[in-house]
Amino acid sequence: MKFVPVFLVSLLLPIVCLADSKEENMGFVVLFDGESFDGWEHEGNWVIEDGAFYRKEKGGSLTYVREMVPDDFEVRFEWKVSKGCNSGVYYRPQQYEYQILDNVYSPYGENPRQAAGSLFFCMAPSKDATKPFGEWNTGRIKCKGTVIEHWVNGERVLSFDYKDPKWAEPVELLRIRGADLDARGGRLWLQDHGQDVWFRNLRMREIPEEEAVEADPDFVPMPVTGDALRKEHERVERMLESQKKK
Repeated sequence: MKFVPVFLVSLLLPIVCLADSKEENMGFVVLFDGESFDGWEHEGNWVIEDGAFYRKEKGGSLTYVREMVPDDFEVRFEWKVSKGCNSGVYYRPQQYEYQILDNVYSPYGENPRQAAGSLFFCMAPSKDATKPFGEWNTGRIKCKGTVIEHWVNGERVLSFDYKDPKWAEPVELLRIRGADLDARGGRLWLQDHGQDVWFRNLRMREIPEEEAVEADPDFVPMPVTGDALRKEHERVERMLESQKKK
């Protein structure tokens, strides 16, 4: 164990407090105290372990019920996956999902539109910025008007305006899946997709009207190619056929 001099600890403490104070000044509200399910609902399959929500067994998602997600908002959190894990953070109704994934060992990882940090089945991130399974990652979601941003480990890996015509094709994929990108007023919830996953340090703020969030003009999503693209086309065809039968 390395010895840390007392004077260095005293220097570091104000930095931590300053970071917390900065977020408070920005309007962030802590959603999880690290000790209780206050403000959250689930079916008994989630537990709290070492200050984190832990999806321990099958039973459904964990939902924040104290308030709805504001129309314009930012959510920050930390997440960790087990080997092969697939999960997600849902933040608006109708399939808005920040994908949580073990990109290496999950079969979903072959398609960038299903990779960690993607807007699932719509927009791929610009890169894989994740850490290996078992390690903590930071996540961040910002939405203002028609602009959506996803961040992974401090890097903005997704930033686009879904009304921009150049993104019409991936946005159509999400519509086929059943989504409405204009939908608002949803709950924040953490997905149980069958594998163990952990979340901690969740906080949220409403983005004020005067604060601009501009889509990155240089954003380029990772391409979907080869077998992954073929499987995606087949999935879309099945969705369309299913819709015809309704």
